[in-house]
Amino acid sequence: MQTLSSNASFGGIQHVIQHPSTSCNCDMTFGLFLPEEARDGPVPVLWFLAGLTCTHENAMTKAGAQAWAAEQGIALVFPDTSPRGDSVADDDAYDLGKGAGFYVDATQEPWAANFQMWQYLSQELPDLLAAHFPLDMARQAITGHSMGGHGALTLAMRLPGRFASVSAFAPIAHPTASDWGRKQLTAYLGTNEASWQPHDATLLMREAGFDGPVLIDQGTDDQFLDLLMPEALSEAMAKRRQPGSFRMQPGYDHSYFFIASFMEEHVNFHADALWSI
Repeated sequence: MQTLSSNASFGGIQHVIQHPSTSCNCDMTFGLFLPEEARDGPVPVLWFLAGLTCTHENAMTKAGAQAWAAEQGIALVFPDTSPRGDSVADDDAYDLGKGAGFYVDATQEPWAANFQMWQYLSQELPDLLAAHFPLDMARQAITGHSMGGHGALTLAMRLPGRFASVSAFAPIAHPTASDWGRKQLTAYLGTNEASWQPHDATLLMREAGFDGPVLIDQGTDDQFLDLLMPEALSEAMAKRRQPGSFRMQPGYDHSYFFIASFMEEHVNFHADALWSI
């Protein structure tokens, strides 16, 4: 591993770290915020998965999460959204290829050689964090924005017992029925739609739900509402009687101004779940 930067932040340290990834067959970069309490021993972990076109840096610098995480004594992990490098396949469109990994393990060419984001986030990066940093991996929670909200919800529901809580900001809620999903799932996983279903939060909610609390925030003025399909996930949560909240926030759009406005509530929501374990 190589530490690219370390900055004091709210009494803790914000690191940016690069490492060779066996899953993605390239160097991967992530941000890690360690609160002051990490100097004395392992602390709980909150993951933030970012959206289309983003890197590890967007939420790390724009969400304002460090202040609230420091107050609660929890760490933050900001992974990248896709593999990177000159040898990694890409597409001219912003919503496919680099910056658009969709948190799946690609089976189709040219993506399969590097786009193994599910494996990377569900196994490789957690193992690396557990081995090298003062993190209490028995206390994990996860959140994300847009494509990252899709990733957070699917990881949480498909890995029962891993996360104490899950939240999302404007998630891509029903990708198997949306142009933000069908295009990418076809490219990465092929045309057999049965292989898409484990990566659809609405379908997972209908089938199994989540074994903990859920918090979803969606802006009413989001310019991508038709692509996100929040009503599908809301209906699935209501039908399953899933513990949690689905909140439509008046006047908010898809930007990080929206995320920063509610970040404190999300961090506190996860801290309550993490410290109750």
